[in-house]
Amino acid sequence: MKKSQQQEKVVAIVPAAGIGKRFGSGMNKPLHNLSGKPLIVWSLQVLESVEEVVEIIPVLKIKDMEVSIEIFEQYGITKVKKVAPGGKERQDSVYNGLKLIENEDCIVLIHDGVRPLIEKYLVKNIIRQMSKIMSNQEKYDGIILGVPLKDTIKVSEGDIVKKTLKRDSLWAIQTPQVFPYEKIIKAYEEAMKDKFYATDDAALIEQYKGRIKVKMGSYANIKITTPEDLAIGEFFLSRKEKAI
Repeated sequence: MKKSQQQEKVVAIVPAAGIGKRFGSGMNKPLHNLSGKPLIVWSLQVLESVEEVVEIIPVLKIKDMEVSIEIFEQYGITKVKKVAPGGKERQDSVYNGLKLIENEDCIVLIHDGVRPLIEKYLVKNIIRQMSKIMSNQEKYDGIILGVPLKDTIKVSEGDIVKKTLKRDSLWAIQTPQVFPYEKIIKAYEEAMKDKFYATDDAALIEQYKGRIKVKMGSYANIKITTPEDLAIGEFFLSRKEKAI
């Protein structure tokens, strides 16, 4: 019983050290303003409000750490007890965060710092499902969020279409993604040793024959990649405010 209770504790890693080349801003993208608050603060406040999350580890550029810590204090983010330095690639950054985790019986939740519109209910649902899987010893090594693709996807070589993929089996994958600590740290250690890099955390589990469950996310849970995405984020926030 004691071990089960420990497993329900969640440590959240929030990578926010990307260069953001497509964003075209002079400042680090996670610190850019969205409706009066830095991008990263939106998701941190949601994670702060989820009682299962006992610690948040942001991963930041070294030059952004001091100002970011001041921002976290300003917005009352109390669950940030340590900050990890960013690496060359996102995967290096997340690995730096994983190495700071002390409670090896926890669930690890990884959420991009530039997905500011994540809903609390999605975070709580994915944590609850991971806890259930671990308690029942089901053979899943992680849970990820995604949304079914709306567009037709074609594979091409240059400008020549080679094939059209079956849309009903394709998902656009989001964060947060959740894993038992021992599963994700093992996958990361193996991947770093093999120099295998992927664009999301679940892909490392998949690389080493793990099983990942995908659950419905939200079309509003967008990643802010370009300045145009900020306008979309503002739109979703305005709709949310009107609904309250």
